[in-house]
Amino acid sequence: MTPVSTPRPAKQLLHLVFGGELKTLTDVEFKDLDRLDVVGIYPSYAEAYKAWKAAAQRSVDDAQMRYFIVHIHRLLDPTPGAGGAEP
Repeated sequence: MTPVSTPRPAKQLLHLVFGGELKTLTDVEFKDLDRLDVVGIYPSYAEAYKAWKAAAQRSVDDAQMRYFIVHIHRLLDPTPGAGGAEP
């Protein structure tokens, strides 16, 4: 009889989605740090991507507005390979 293995829950990989108006289109420097839009923190890249896409769609008419996904889990554990195989 082979042992039954129960699937382990996926490792929580925190991601921050935020954005704001840039000073120029050629650099990542925000015009006003007090007006940054912190969309939220998400437990997976897939969920963060959905939130990023929705925020980016809302600001599609403003060329200076940019949203980003920050891999918080990589900052918390900078060991190479600790974050798994994700973008």
